[in-house]
Amino acid sequence: MTCRKKHWSNVEYLHETVKNPNIHIRGRGSYYSDAWSGSFEQSVVRYLYGDEYSAATWVSQWPVDQLHIGDHVCIGAEAVILMGGNHTHRTDWFSLYPFPEVILDAYASKGDTVIGDGAWIGMRAMIMPGITIGEGAVIASGAIVTKDVAPYMIVAGNPAVPIRQRFPSETVAALLALGIYQWEKAKFDALKPFICSDDIAALAAASSKYDAELEARARA
Repeated sequence: MTCRKKHWSNVEYLHETVKNPNIHIRGRGSYYSDAWSGSFEQSVVRYLYGDEYSAATWVSQWPVDQLHIGDHVCIGAEAVILMGGNHTHRTDWFSLYPFPEVILDAYASKGDTVIGDGAWIGMRAMIMPGITIGEGAVIASGAIVTKDVAPYMIVAGNPAVPIRQRFPSETVAALLALGIYQWEKAKFDALKPFICSDDIAALAAASSKYDAELEARARA
């Protein structure tokens, strides 16, 4: 079998490779740029409890945090998504050490992690446990994300802070209302020229026209 050559132009499509039942991939467009690292499951998603090794070695003492990734998400090389089982260091105790005899009391779940449709995670960014990243958000390279990120917001730094919103608030609201990443593939593909632009009025008009024509064909 010929191995795929590692190069920036070759990416790993997550729906084709992810096997972990705790990782949920929506759609077929999300990818990891793995040119200079291992696979997405090997190098990006960091489970202490919840990956193939831990599942074969011991039984988790608490529910495993889930990772939900939307469609058309772009994840840069060497990004890290820190997941379940890693948060057993109690900062409100005198000792941070995760002693086995008190591990159940030490563990404090951060909840599931959600990366919304159309988000872009930059190279070597780190997403801390229990974070929700909104639709179309941008996580700058090297950013450490410790708080939820609003849709269509750009964040950067350590800890990551908002830099700017990608579009005016009314445009963001209109995009979320249109729900472009929830469209059927046929509509999404047909309106791709409008999606790949910055004219929200034209996109909304094209969406309405498409829906009207579809309804008319259904009635015919």
